[in-house]
Amino acid sequence: MAVLLIMLLISALAVIYSKYYSRLIFIEIQKQERALDQYEVEWGQLQLELTTLTEQNRVELVAREQLKLVMPLREKIIYIKP
Repeated sequence: MAVLLIMLLISALAVIYSKYYSRLIFIEIQKQERALDQYEVEWGQLQLELTTLTEQNRVELVAREQLKLVMPLREKIIYIKP
């Protein structure tokens, strides 16, 4: 009878440990999913920023205003054939 009681206690402790461990894993999964969501938002923002910065009008605007570049006259452009 004592052996049966000991086995029952061991089994109960194993169930408690397994439930505790599964909760820890579940909490870690939730943390990682939140981090993934945050990275996806950041990725979307970076993609939008990249699109904005590489727009042709934006590049031309920065070239004219900040770098003081001007488009050469059409007759001054030289095309080189490969």
